[in-house]
Amino acid sequence: MSTGQQPASASASGPADESYSDAFIREVLRDGRTIAMVGASANWNRPSFFAMKYLQAKGFRVIPVNPKEAAAGTEILGEKCYASLAEIPEKVDMVDCFRNADAVPAITEEAIAIGAKILWMQLGVRHDEAAAKARAAGLRVVMNRCPKIEYGRLSGEIGWMGRNTGVISSKRKRKV
Repeated sequence: MSTGQQPASASASGPADESYSDAFIREVLRDGRTIAMVGASANWNRPSFFAMKYLQAKGFRVIPVNPKEAAAGTEILGEKCYASLAEIPEKVDMVDCFRNADAVPAITEEAIAIGAKILWMQLGVRHDEAAAKARAAGLRVVMNRCPKIEYGRLSGEIGWMGRNTGVISSKRKRKV
């Protein structure tokens, strides 16, 4: 169950819109320690590569999934890459969609089938029907956000890079 305060239209699986409380995002990041990143790329200058590398550095286990590239069976940042979520031989907490919105319904079906707890859609990705299906199956859903950015924002690291967080303090924020 979510401890984060959500709008009245929200459920424990997250709000129906994109107004997520910091408490909800923090809880999702805390509970999603093993992440299957669908759309991960071995190309060092792709956003998924940056996000994967950052999340690994923060203690997350990130398992790359790439159904398009001939990456299945290769390694990306030291992790074996799989062609589908069903091929991953261990429990996955979060499915992070680095694919366009058209691919989200199929990814959602796979996420439900493997027993994931969280469906996360990257920046610019939103699919309301798939989100509703995931919520109905008990998954928490985040749309149009990046876990890398949210982790950095909530831990205060983005503030170190000059972003105005609205907090004036000499103390660092507690890690997520």
